[in-house]
Amino acid sequence: MQTIWLSGTEMFAVLRIGLGLWWLESWRHKDKKEWFTGGGITWAGGIAAKHRWPVVRLGFNRLVQPRPRLMAYVVAYAELALGLGLIAGFLTPIALAGGLALNLIYLVLMIHDWAEQGQNLMMALISVVALFGMSGQAWSLDDALGLFQ
Repeated sequence: MQTIWLSGTEMFAVLRIGLGLWWLESWRHKDKKEWFTGGGITWAGGIAAKHRWPVVRLGFNRLVQPRPRLMAYVVAYAELALGLGLIAGFLTPIALAGGLALNLIYLVLMIHDWAEQGQNLMMALISVVALFGMSGQAWSLDDALGLFQ
């Protein structure tokens, strides 16, 4: 597919890089001191406690609640890794699938308020488009290393 300015693959790469910048911003804007001392997990716990789906409450209570500090680090550094991986185009399909999973987990947690979740819905949509558009085939370490060809 050819466009006036960029090829189709390059257009998908632009989406991938933009999504990577979005993940980096998500990591950057967190108040790390508050986040790593339990603020983020405490907030999510309050949402999960009132969730309309019992499986979400149960899952949160079993997986996240017992290890709030670890989970805070997992979430924050997953955002950083996704951002860097997508910008550099390294392990692109894995990063896109991981980012999609993180967005979907957040959307399920926030199901009572999807109207406020436009950012996560857009990030999930871009992940799907970039994944199926094979966005790692242009301007990427994956392409330079011959990965996922």
